[in-house]
Amino acid sequence: MEVEIIKAKGAGEDTSTGRKIDRLRVAAYCRVSTDDEDQIKSYNSMVRYYTDLIKSNKQWVFAGVFADKAITGTKTDKREEFQLLIQECLSGNIDLVIAKSIPRFARNTLDTLKYVRMLRERNIAVYFEVEKINTLKDGEFLLTILSSVAQQEVENTSAYVKKGLKMKMKRGELVGFQGCLGYDYDVVTKSLSINEEGAETVRYIFDRYVAGAGSTMIARELNEQGISTIKGNLWTSSSVMGIINNEKYKGDILLGKTFTVDPISKRRLENLGEEDRFYIKNHHEPIISEEKFARAQEIRERRNGGRKKGVAPGKREKFSRQYAFSCMLECGFCGASLSRRRWHSSSKYKKTIWQCVKSTKHGKRFCPDSKGIPEQVIEDAFIESYRMLCTDHKDVLEEFIKRVEKTLSEDSIEDKIEKLNKNAYNIQYKRKKLLESYLEGVVAKDIYEETDMGYEKKLSEVNAQLGMLEQQYDNESSLQRRLVDFRKALSKNQILEEFDRGIFESIIEKVIVGGYDENGEKDPYKIIFIYKTGFKNEIGNAKERFGKKSKAVEKAKEMCSHIADEVKDVCSYVSDNTCGDGSSFIPQKSRQLYPH
Repeated sequence: MEVEIIKAKGAGEDTSTGRKIDRLRVAAYCRVSTDDEDQIKSYNSMVRYYTDLIKSNKQWVFAGVFADKAITGTKTDKREEFQLLIQECLSGNIDLVIAKSIPRFARNTLDTLKYVRMLRERNIAVYFEVEKINTLKDGEFLLTILSSVAQQEVENTSAYVKKGLKMKMKRGELVGFQGCLGYDYDVVTKSLSINEEGAETVRYIFDRYVAGAGSTMIARELNEQGISTIKGNLWTSSSVMGIINNEKYKGDILLGKTFTVDPISKRRLENLGEEDRFYIKNHHEPIISEEKFARAQEIRERRNGGRKKGVAPGKREKFSRQYAFSCMLECGFCGASLSRRRWHSSSKYKKTIWQCVKSTKHGKRFCPDSKGIPEQVIEDAFIESYRMLCTDHKDVLEEFIKRVEKTLSEDSIEDKIEKLNKNAYNIQYKRKKLLESYLEGVVAKDIYEETDMGYEKKLSEVNAQLGMLEQQYDNESSLQRRLVDFRKALSKNQILEEFDRGIFESIIEKVIVGGYDENGEKDPYKIIFIYKTGFKNEIGNAKERFGKKSKAVEKAKEMCSHIADEVKDVCSYVSDNTCGDGSSFIPQKSRQLYPH
């Protein structure tokens, strides 16, 4: 028996096209996150460095330097140069991308892996200089760990900044002030003073509102008088009510009205009690008397019919988003969010779909590969994913949950915090004794100052460690709550007969719509469900797999008109599963006849 060895193709040959590569076409990517003078200098230096580096190598062809200035690394859709780099790679114009480090490439673990895999499928390498990782030669394990560290740095920094802002609010300092009609802000003294020109407009709005005029009428009167808003825009009903609802005009100030959900998505929500708020009375000189402000609020509440603004704390997940998929769907091609749209809303062929925001708002050319996906298809795909989770992967998830719980219980952060608190107490006690000895003349001044400085340094280090551990404790507490919710949701239903918004929101972190199949072909209907435990489930060509079922459901609904009157009445009240609070009632018998 004779074995013939067929030699592997050289590194200089593109196996995907069979094209022999004599010289690699190399591009570089660099980014700075702020427009500070030092960072701008660093930005210019990096552009020059990579230009010289690539052009000086005779084995390379210069394919450009793509550089984003004053742009965050947590979201790739905001970085125009990065998106242009990816498009050039996908068009086959680049063979190698050089980046200084993983955080310069992306500070989001999912984004890093997503684009690295996308380029690797086309035999395009990304080389990280600091970490010395070549994505075509090295495995993903180290890349995953280091990119996770980069993301964790962002989250830690965000936590420290948030803590600092809260301390400022607690001291009564103005935080996040964006300008206010009728007031001027002094940056040096950080105080508000009345601007009479704007204050006249504010007084006019309150006087007319208290006199009985509506917000629409007041807006029209201001526009007719040629008075504009603080941003120079025309007045609307909502901008007038923004003045009426603003407590600053009676001299008070409420800090912490909104909060950032997380540093990756940067999504901001109205603070309904999730974070501390700080109300400061008599903070500055009022424009409106407290009595007139209170009168305006009474009128507003009466006109609202007693409806309360917002929702009760703790109900955020269920009620703050109108639809189950709002802020949960991400385009797999460009990373933008998906928005809900109604096709043929005035005809019997009406359909609810979700489509890439970048494609719908800016034009198809900005995300040409995305397509609208029916809402029913996403719901049915989740039901299938959940079924697979409960049958094929339940043992894997149980093992994952057990490991996390074991890790959380092995090395208690509470014990570390208690130990550090004791250390801090001991240092403070030693400082007190040292001071007493100095005052009694037992210890010389130079020895006292040197020893006390050492104690102060140790105390500062202990306090810094305490701050980090407290943040970790909060993160672990959040993770434990998520594990409890996940386990509860997992044991509640083995198989879902229909889409359940509560289960979906309790276990799903994010859904990516669109992407590439295992052969590298574009699949706009590929759906990836990312669970809160880290488990990921892919369903390819979902529209083809679940579209027929959706059509069958629609056909069954059309048959309602041929059924008895009482059943027809029930069918006419069936609402969208993902709309509102999901509290619409459908009798069990009707559910069996007409699957929703």
